[in-house]
Amino acid sequence: MSQNDLYERATADYGAALDRLARAYEADPERRRDLLQEIHLQLWRSLGSFDGRCSLRTWIYRVAHHTATSHMIRERKLRLSLISIEDLDVIADPDPQKLSAQQQLEMLSAMIRRLKAMDRQIIVCYLEGLDAASTGEITGLSPGNIAMKIHRIKNILARRFRTGGSHES
Repeated sequence: MSQNDLYERATADYGAALDRLARAYEADPERRRDLLQEIHLQLWRSLGSFDGRCSLRTWIYRVAHHTATSHMIRERKLRLSLISIEDLDVIADPDPQKLSAQQQLEMLSAMIRRLKAMDRQIIVCYLEGLDAASTGEITGLSPGNIAMKIHRIKNILARRFRTGGSHES
């Protein structure tokens, strides 16, 4: 299969996921469009060396996450400081129970964007339906470590929504 054929297949199958990934990394619509364009360019370039040792899906996510992480490093000076998952539950936000579903989704997206790159990669992969083994191929972490991090992030997010934005368990 040619590089162009692989790219067409990749964008047809995973274009929406790449859009969601870009949204998880970049809040600003113009910067997000730039990031998405950069992801597509890097994906097309990388497919010239795709050898099938991993699935096309894993390859796409690996390239996309690497590109998005590089984007975030370049943008870091212009952005809010990033936080770890341990610090996620001390962010002051409005009571999520009083927000609409769309506002809750935006609040969750904002919380995800503020995570450190590795934690963001893991939760985005989880939200896209990748299993721990596939996420491990992308991140280089063990499936057990991936599962633990997903569990911790989910618990923190659930606690935040359940307590209406307070920091108590």
